[in-house]
Amino acid sequence: MVINTITVGEYDKRLTILTKEKGRIQAFARGAKRQGSLFSAVSNPFVFGRFYLRNGKNAYNLAKSEVTDYFEEMSSDLDKVYYGSYFLELADYYGVENQEATEQLNLIYMSLKALLSGNYKPELVRVIYELKTLVINGEYPQVFKCNICGTDENIKYFSSAKSGCICENCGPVAGSITLAESSLYTMQFIISSPIRELFSFKVTDSVLMNLEQIMKDYFKFYVDRKFRSLEFL
Repeated sequence: MVINTITVGEYDKRLTILTKEKGRIQAFARGAKRQGSLFSAVSNPFVFGRFYLRNGKNAYNLAKSEVTDYFEEMSSDLDKVYYGSYFLELADYYGVENQEATEQLNLIYMSLKALLSGNYKPELVRVIYELKTLVINGEYPQVFKCNICGTDENIKYFSSAKSGCICENCGPVAGSITLAESSLYTMQFIISSPIRELFSFKVTDSVLMNLEQIMKDYFKFYVDRKFRSLEFL
């Protein structure tokens, strides 16, 4: 999937593509901005498909592509554009060259489909995407037991500083967030479920607000980048 594009010179574009085989890579689409170019339609964010590349001096060169999905519906809803763009920005942040990225690619695809379906609130799709991205990259919080004493009973709080949940006996600690029981179960489900099963549930508004608060606080604590799309949102 094309996750970012930059104009280079008058007619070319440099694409950042997330691939299942080689992770995040750079590829030039020569002449993509020329009228009638075969690369003009495929040199945009959200384009998903198969890309055929040639080796260049500092990056790959796009030879041809077979597009599976342009995600054109995204353009009709500005909020969804920003949510989708945020998903791509987060994938770019965690992307690593020459490291297989099948799971992250599948997660982006499924999240965009869920976002466009209208069956789920964009805020819920975002929470699922954020937490599962942390899982894929091995940076997710401990939500199956207290991260201080190790018990799995009476979990009542979430602490970003402690990187996970805290039981009633050990908490609250400074900056901790009261954790609803349904929020705890939801986070456990997202962490432990395969990607294909993630978008199979809904939550109440109060639980969603609790999850949003937790993820916002956790990202503020551990992610050292400001995402432009979130500022627009």
